[in-house]
Amino acid sequence: MRASTYLDALLRRTRVWKYRALSTCRRVSGSPISLQPVLFLGEGSIALGREVEFGWPTSASFYVGYCHIEASTPGSRIEIGDGVQLNNNAMIKSEGPGIRIGAGALLGSGVTIYDSDFHDLHPDRRRGGEPRMAAVELAENVFVGDGVTILKGVTIGADSVIGAGSVVSTSIPAGVIAAGNPARVIRTLAEERAEDQVPALR
Repeated sequence: MRASTYLDALLRRTRVWKYRALSTCRRVSGSPISLQPVLFLGEGSIALGREVEFGWPTSASFYVGYCHIEASTPGSRIEIGDGVQLNNNAMIKSEGPGIRIGAGALLGSGVTIYDSDFHDLHPDRRRGGEPRMAAVELAENVFVGDGVTILKGVTIGADSVIGAGSVVSTSIPAGVIAAGNPARVIRTLAEERAEDQVPALR
């Protein structure tokens, strides 16, 4: 093994162990593939399916960032299905209703998912008030691009694609491509396949 390869492996392993030691969530099930460090926090439960993978070596912030997975209250739950891949610096936080990511989903770097506003929106109640909360669900085989933010109450249907940098504040049906702030359906995946079948002009 070359010295640089050995140093790379040692650095990554040391960082993964460090964040594992700093994790406070005691109700984590499953054995993820942690290429980038993951911090598991909170009093709730975090359930990881088979072959869930965190981090990607050739994406930005691989060596300096980490993935943050937090089920902050005793009743909150985060479920990540089999074969889900989360790129660097994913941020997933549940305060109660829960977040579920279906099997085979792909999440780009810097993706953020929340099931709560975390503060009451009214200025007089912003400290000590009751935040609005609603469960989030990403169905099987969803593809979420880099830098996407998914807010409370959102459901994203199976196979759908969310364009990079989008803010998803309302639900997205299955089998579509959506993008923007707020994210809206641009076209269906059936239309995408039809375009792929048009012969190229020579």
